[in-house]
Amino acid sequence: MTKKIKRSIKSGLPPGTLVHIGEKSDREIKITVMDYHAGGCEEKEIKALKECFYYSDTSMVSWIDVEGLHEVEIVRQVGDCQGLHPLVLEDILNTNQRPKVEDYGDYLYIVLKMLYTGEDGRTVTEQVSLVLGSNFLISFQEGMKGDVFNPIRERLRSGKGRIRELGADYLAYASWMPLSTTISWSWNGWGSGSRNWRTRW
Repeated sequence: MTKKIKRSIKSGLPPGTLVHIGEKSDREIKITVMDYHAGGCEEKEIKALKECFYYSDTSMVSWIDVEGLHEVEIVRQVGDCQGLHPLVLEDILNTNQRPKVEDYGDYLYIVLKMLYTGEDGRTVTEQVSLVLGSNFLISFQEGMKGDVFNPIRERLRSGKGRIRELGADYLAYASWMPLSTTISWSWNGWGSGSRNWRTRW
């Protein structure tokens, strides 16, 4: 009996082709922005994608959180706001990535796995991609119900601690701490050009 070979949906497509690989979601993609500095924090939900371009040129620190990857065109347009490389967008859409850090010069691309308990009591694994620039952080989630970022959102809203006084690099550090320990970061201030990282898996 001949065994059928199961081909990947990406077979035959050139590098950089944007195709979503992962679990389909029936939830609408949600994009939220937290724009902050030491004196305050503004939070809003993005309804028109052109609004994302405003946050690419601001003196404040911007955290853009994208919940849902199943609409490729939306992910592509968010990437256009910060000039993300097509290979980065390709990896963001492929939820089978291993944890890693890649340096693209103007920004770092980071892949992590988020673990939390689902409604049925089982452990849920969700891929999270982070794009860290000098004054922005973009997080891409698969769009499953729930995440581990709420404590960080509350710290930004309330101004508790020093998180609003520090840069996007500290926000990224605070974001992946509740996730997996597959990436260990020796943080010396990414914005100053001094950075060290090492990966474990």
